[in-house]
Amino acid sequence: MPRTATADRVDRDALLEFLRPRHRAVLLTHRREAGVQLSPVSCGVDGEGRIVVSTYPQRAKTANARRTPAVSLCVLSDDFDGPWVQVDGEAEVLDLPEALEPLVDYYRAISGEHPDWDDYRAAMVRQGKSLLRITPTGWGPIATGGFPPEIVDKL
Repeated sequence: MPRTATADRVDRDALLEFLRPRHRAVLLTHRREAGVQLSPVSCGVDGEGRIVVSTYPQRAKTANARRTPAVSLCVLSDDFDGPWVQVDGEAEVLDLPEALEPLVDYYRAISGEHPDWDDYRAAMVRQGKSLLRITPTGWGPIATGGFPPEIVDKL
C-alpha cells in the first residue's frame, strides 16, 4: 500500500515531545550579504524547551546568529523517510564561561549522563566551545513524505 503524506499541526508541548528524541537537523542562518547558510547540526532540547546546538565562536552559523538571531531548523528523524518539522526561532549565542553549564545540559539532552563531568567541562574549555540556544517562535506541521491522499486512492 502506498504511503500517504501527513502534516499534523501540534501545540508546543507536542512539538517538544517530538523534538526530544531527534538530534539531527539542518540549521538555517542569514548571511551578512544576501542569502542563507545551511548547516547540518546535532541538537537537543534543554529544560526550558529551547533547541540547543554546540558550536564554535568562529563558525559562520555562530557569526550569522549573533548578527541576525532569526533562524530556522529542519529537525529530521534518524530514518531519512521519517517525520520531520521546521522550527523557526530566535537564537542567542552563549560563549564560555557562560556556555559551560548549558553545554552540560546539551550533552545530557542528547546522550544522557557523562562518565566524567569534570573531564567533559575541561574538554569544552580546551575546545573553546559556544552554544546556540534557540527559542521556538513558530513551527510548521510535523510532516511525513508520501503521496497526497487523493492520489493514494487512485493507486
